[in-house]
Amino acid sequence: MGLKGTTPKDKLSWYIKWFSSLVLITAMAIRASEGSNFLDTTLSLIGASGWFIVACIWKDRALLVLNSIALFILLSGLMQRIL
Repeated sequence: MGLKGTTPKDKLSWYIKWFSSLVLITAMAIRASEGSNFLDTTLSLIGASGWFIVACIWKDRALLVLNSIALFILLSGLMQRIL
């Protein structure tokens, strides 16, 4: 009784979602080991952007809301670090 994926591997969204997931996992690992820093925020922004693109492709409202809010929060945090 294994889990079967539903996103076809030949679709662009499959590659974007897995890349974005790996980037987000990396960001969380950095956050857990070093605390919050510029790299963690940047990687989280990249991962959330990827998932936002996937949400647009899939027309999934829950993912659109989640990732648009995540992008706003992460961009705000990044701007505070830069400015």
